Amino acid sequence: MNFAALSACATLRGLRTERAIFLISTTQGAGKSTVGRALAERFARGVYIEADLVQRMIVSGGVWPDPPEPKGEALRQLRQRALRSAMLADSFFEAGFTVVIDDIAIGDQFDIYRNGIRSRPFLLVNLVPSLEVQERRNKERPNKNVFHPWGPILDRAMRESMCDVGMWLDNSALSVTETVDEILRRAWAEALLS
Repeated sequence: MNFAALSACATLRGLRTERAIFLISTTQGAGKSTVGRALAERFARGVYIEADLVQRMIVSGGVWPDPPEPKGEALRQLRQRALRSAMLADSFFEAGFTVVIDDIAIGDQFDIYRNGIRSRPFLLVNLVPSLEVQERRNKERPNKNVFHPWGPILDRAMRESMCDVGMWLDNSALSVTETVDEILRRAWAEALLS
């Protein structure tokens, strides 16, 4: 694949593909993993970090949070997941890669990324499909419920605490390709964090 030609073509279409660290944040079932991987694939040297997989590295003693909010050891492990994902992102960025992280980065969890990632540019993209779309996508997943009970809780928390931070993209009616195109078209103006 000719990445120079691909990059030139993207630039002509108004899509910016400079090296950066992207944080894709949203609730479960909103498309962050699919979009995150597809975004990383748009770069000649792209890395995709799925924060859930970082947490699954804990093979003994792992604690996942219970609703309505993470507490105790579950909260400590979520914070470690964000901190380790940030460290990994910096490491890959320093090695010349564009990095895309996907996580539910709301409130304090987002602060860990904002303070933990040293490399710049750093861009935050919040995917915000409607709750109805999230629930429908959840039903389409075989043998996996990622929407109940966290979907509505996290959607509300995200809209309340992150409303003025980063780029907001309603991907309810967009394909994965269209979502990635929108990110590359708008992120540099709307998602850039200082």
